[in-house]
Amino acid sequence: MLIRDVTQIQGVRENQLVGYGLVIGLTRTGDTQQTFFTVQTLANSLQRMGVQIAPGVVVVKNVAAVFVTASLPAFARPGMKIDVTVSSVGDAKSIQGGVLLLTSLRAANGQVYAEAQGPLVIGGYTEGAVGNTKTVNHLTVGRIAEGAVVERDAAVDLSTFHTVSLLLLNPDFTAARDVADTVNKEFNKPIATAIDSRRIDVDVASSGTLSVPVLISRLQNLSISFHSPAKVVVNERTGTIVMGGDVRLSPVSVIHGSLTIDVQTQHVVVQPTPLSNGKTEVVTETKVSVNDAPAQSIQLEEGANVDELIKGLHAIGATSHDIISILQAIKSAGGLQADLEVM
Repeated sequence: MLIRDVTQIQGVRENQLVGYGLVIGLTRTGDTQQTFFTVQTLANSLQRMGVQIAPGVVVVKNVAAVFVTASLPAFARPGMKIDVTVSSVGDAKSIQGGVLLLTSLRAANGQVYAEAQGPLVIGGYTEGAVGNTKTVNHLTVGRIAEGAVVERDAAVDLSTFHTVSLLLLNPDFTAARDVADTVNKEFNKPIATAIDSRRIDVDVASSGTLSVPVLISRLQNLSISFHSPAKVVVNERTGTIVMGGDVRLSPVSVIHGSLTIDVQTQHVVVQPTPLSNGKTEVVTETKVSVNDAPAQSIQLEEGANVDELIKGLHAIGATSHDIISILQAIKSAGGLQADLEVM
């Protein structure tokens, strides 16, 4: 495995951009009059173009207010084009066929880094008349490929880096030590230091390379033996279980059985015998049935792996939700040698 697969460079990352604008040209599927901020935004846009109108008298159905989001890649330069996602924020039925008006995209610091505009592409459609329509996919979110132009330089100046910091995607002290050892072995001198379980600092001056990009390229192409931490992730809502291949079990026995109690209540009409003085009555009868299935068990030896555990649980008829409960019980008993994360 290469270092590029398990690390990222500190300071070299994407930045999120967001803007608020209008989509026009809709076929009466835009925001209604109740969405007041759409009309107000339209009036403000017209006023900047010299058209003076009062928001209260504007009635349109071909306009929708939207938020525009995008990711500004690392080393983005003015003139580069990036994709944007346009999402309705009002009560528009669809923004299919609309055109986004010029919208400024700002970063977390409030500065404008890009300007977006263009026709939307919707991954769906709606057809038919009232009471007989067919809708495919989502009609209030669209994309514009290369719909924004970068206006501000957001590139990181690597020439000012005195230290290149490698950040592990999954923090681990052993992995951090292995990365530092691999780098030091490649350069035949101690230029890398593991700072903590996630960060490894590499001294640029001591590396003797001509430039920081060359150093980063050389670092990212080094091979290491990376050992993923043993971890089990379960999702109780969906019954999904994901286990790493390094998960091991201590000697453990699992007993699994089911007790079913079925209570049925029914009303029975009882009629008196002929020529008697009795009267018809309704009597409630309750039937109770108990089905106690015999308990089934599996035994796992020292060092049993995930495959053996799953095969054993399936053999005794455990469902995915049963397996989640069993895993939690095994973890509590100290038999699961892995981190158990419940989502």
